[in-house]
Amino acid sequence: MDIAENAALVVVDVQKGFEEVDFWGTRNNPAADDNIAALIDAWQSAGRPVVFVRHDSVQAGSPLREGYEGNGFKEYVEQRRGKGGGAELLVTKSVNSAFLGAPDLGAWLRAAGIRQLVLAGIQTNMCVETTARMGGNLGYEVVVPLDATYTFGLEGPFGWRQSADELARASAVSLHGGGFARVVTTEEVLAGC
Repeated sequence: MDIAENAALVVVDVQKGFEEVDFWGTRNNPAADDNIAALIDAWQSAGRPVVFVRHDSVQAGSPLREGYEGNGFKEYVEQRRGKGGGAELLVTKSVNSAFLGAPDLGAWLRAAGIRQLVLAGIQTNMCVETTARMGGNLGYEVVVPLDATYTFGLEGPFGWRQSADELARASAVSLHGGGFARVVTTEEVLAGC
């Protein structure tokens, strides 16, 4: 797999609030944090651009709400911010897509001539998937290393419930099979850098 010299790594919502198990429930993919860290390290050492996205929830009681400790990035992400040789951007949002945050991610990518995005972070089936779908619709080449994402089980209509693994698998099939993104592994991305 070929990763462009100026491909942007978009690190979505890797925030402390997602550690609150009583709120979210059981997560999948325990290796995701190590894979996200490895991707950030690879991007920064190569001088490639990194976008850090933070969800500023407007929901009362959310572990991701502004002013609450959970709104901050996980320690391993915070320690890496500002350490790379390439461009870096912080995008804040209160919806699922990083393309609907501030500053305008699309405008920043266009100004830099970036056409390829690698998306990692939390939650696979929420903000990662929504950002990937929008990126694909906007004409970006989107790559999602699935093992650098994670999510939580969820209940939907009619009492239907899906586990975190089932939701991640459904996201991967929808994104890849639907042509929104190429779903791969962290190892494949790192080998293409």
